[in-house]
Amino acid sequence: MRVSTAQFYFQNGLQMSQKQTMVNDQSAYISSGLSVLTAKDDAVSYGALAGYKEELASIERYQSNITQAESRNGLQDTLLGSSTDLLNELRDLMLQANNGTRSDEDLTSIAQQLQQGLDEMLDIANTQDETGTYIYAGYDVESKPFSIEPDNTVNYGGDNGVRELQIAKNIFIPINQSGEDVFQNVANATGDFSANYSTNESGVSLASATITDREQYNGVTNSSQDYTFTFSDPDVLTITEFGNPTNIVHSASYVAGQTITFDGIEVELNGNPLPGDEFTISPQSEVSIFDTIKDSINWLNSGSSAASTEQGQVDFNTILNQFNNVLNHVTYQRADAGINLQQIDRQKNIHLDTELYLEQGRSQIEDLDYAQAISGFEQSQLALQAAQQTFTQIQSMSLFNYI
Repeated sequence: MRVSTAQFYFQNGLQMSQKQTMVNDQSAYISSGLSVLTAKDDAVSYGALAGYKEELASIERYQSNITQAESRNGLQDTLLGSSTDLLNELRDLMLQANNGTRSDEDLTSIAQQLQQGLDEMLDIANTQDETGTYIYAGYDVESKPFSIEPDNTVNYGGDNGVRELQIAKNIFIPINQSGEDVFQNVANATGDFSANYSTNESGVSLASATITDREQYNGVTNSSQDYTFTFSDPDVLTITEFGNPTNIVHSASYVAGQTITFDGIEVELNGNPLPGDEFTISPQSEVSIFDTIKDSINWLNSGSSAASTEQGQVDFNTILNQFNNVLNHVTYQRADAGINLQQIDRQKNIHLDTELYLEQGRSQIEDLDYAQAISGFEQSQLALQAAQQTFTQIQSMSLFNYI
């Protein structure tokens, strides 16, 4: 068979190009440290690697969210711990103030300390995280959630939104608590109603007023849903619709300790009322932390004379009971943050174990065997050099060399 010069050059060029490609490929494997670079290397392994890498990328995203969620819940845990310490101090101040030897000046001094405590609690409620967002504002993270009026009334301007981060395929973790839930929605120590005392010579007080039959309660004609309790001689209790004394909902002899039932409501009283005692109950199932501190300040500012009366002691006991409810409430909210941190910690460990397993699987498929790769590279390089030398020698041959 005749071999033309053009065909000779083409075949040798193709051969050297193939061997050069092999050398380049081997060099790429060695420099990257990987045995599978493209699907043509090993289609099955390449597909498996894509799965491993996708799972590892998901874990990396989850770990980033975990870091953020851990930081947010850790901050809330710290803030609620500080709130508990502060509230305990304020309650202790109230206990110290309820002493017959305290002067008006003493009570004023304690009131100033509670005012500082109210300001500190407001600062806690308006805390911002490291990004400058308000953690107790719900979804409205750019606006300060709590504001205070001159009379110490604190208003909430946020919403009930709870933001979440995904820390696993089917697990979302809260990264904030609603300011309303934490600071506003504290269960009233007396149940679903609060009392406002008009005349109270005996020191009678509302122990509890609870709605036990919601359907019956909602069906009453009392538009204000306030009720006035009036005691008359001989030991007769009359309950009327507030502002409408002709609408009598209950009238009977009162026996200390008995449960009074009307309009789907159950009421219990403390003490032995006297004829002429009168008070009104109004719907209020929740009392904010700020209102509890505000009531304490108002009680202290009323002076030693007012504080020492029967009504003053009733008000003091109501405030103290509400302080206990506040402390329980904050402890419960802090427990929520603690539960979140426990779940985050468990998921973090799960991700670490899963990541190790996935990395081992990826490594077995993708990581290069350097000894084998270097050996293959040297063989390919040697083959390329041999082909180049052979081509050089053959192309220089001529018949004139033999004439």
